[in-house]
Amino acid sequence: VQLQACGGGLVQSGGSLRLSCAASGRAFSTYAVGWFRQAPGKEREFTALIDWSGGTKYYADSVKGRFTISRDIAKNTVYLQMNSLKPEDTAVYYCAAGRSEVTNPRQYGYWGQGTLVTVSS
Repeated sequence: VQLQACGGGLVQSGGSLRLSCAASGRAFSTYAVGWFRQAPGKEREFTALIDWSGGTKYYADSVKGRFTISRDIAKNTVYLQMNSLKPEDTAVYYCAAGRSEVTNPRQYGYWGQGTLVTVSS
């Protein structure tokens, strides 16, 4: 499975962005997908995850109610809709695929290259 994340950019506080994670490989539809983010000088942290069917979703408390994760199985793509963005959301966002719906990044075996999100105040 190969992943490619895109959709990052510069946005003002309160704005929105939609990140995409496109995958190659038919097995992608059987994997859970997580979004993680890493701000400068900080460790990579869990943001959101979705199971293989799209029926189970889980969010970090810091983004709950503002971010929405979804997946289009036919397009082999997972999305992260980010609304009401705050400066503290500034980070490189990574998507990852794994066999379990977990928040530990070490449990994910496949990673995209990351896309930078910058939120200005």
